[in-house]
Amino acid sequence: MSEFSGKVAIVTGSSSGIGEAIARRLASLGASVVVNSASSVEAGEKIAKELGDNAIYVQADISDKASGERLINATLARFGKLDILINNAGWTKVVPHQDLDALTDDIFTRTFDVNVKGTWLLTKAAMPHLKESDDGNVINITSVAGVRPMGSSIAYSMTKAALNHLTLLLAKSCGPVRINAVAPGLVATPWTKDWQAHHENVKTIAPLKRSATPDDCVEATLGLLRTRYATGQILVVDGGMTLLR
Repeated sequence: MSEFSGKVAIVTGSSSGIGEAIARRLASLGASVVVNSASSVEAGEKIAKELGDNAIYVQADISDKASGERLINATLARFGKLDILINNAGWTKVVPHQDLDALTDDIFTRTFDVNVKGTWLLTKAAMPHLKESDDGNVINITSVAGVRPMGSSIAYSMTKAALNHLTLLLAKSCGPVRINAVAPGLVATPWTKDWQAHHENVKTIAPLKRSATPDDCVEATLGLLRTRYATGQILVVDGGMTLLR
């Protein structure tokens, strides 16, 4: 028996990057995995196929309530249960913090709709099923931008701060389901591949002298899943960047 045999996990936003890495590792450890994306259908289907018979792909935009509920229902229809929800899906657009006019109402609203509203709606819909598990878990993938004034936009940072606090509120209110968060710093993913100057800056000043990798986020996620007496924790994975003034 593998470590997560018999467990069913939804990993939102798992057609690439951190989500894909988490989905692949959970599947390798025996879990049945639901791969999800809002739009990258071909990539999501490819990953699910590669993961084998105990994986499916479900297209769903979590910012839409009906779409999120369809994701939960498809999971239950295929696997009959839900043990783990990894809230990784998110949206952002780079907007310099000092340019308030560039942070349009549309960008602001879309960022909150996906990152906060979508995560809230999906977690709320999943909670009755997670409570039926012998170790129900929610892991929110947030960001150090939620604990320090940084990030791709002010709106993005605000949403990540909201998710960090939501983690604490849900952990306090929804036991015995465990709710924790992983808050990465800069991660080397396809989305940040053109951010070479930022990666070089982290390499220069971070105590651990590099950006994070998706596997660093995977290990943090697994650590929280494995620690059965931990809830309401926000695990910062940033190579020590938040230690700097």
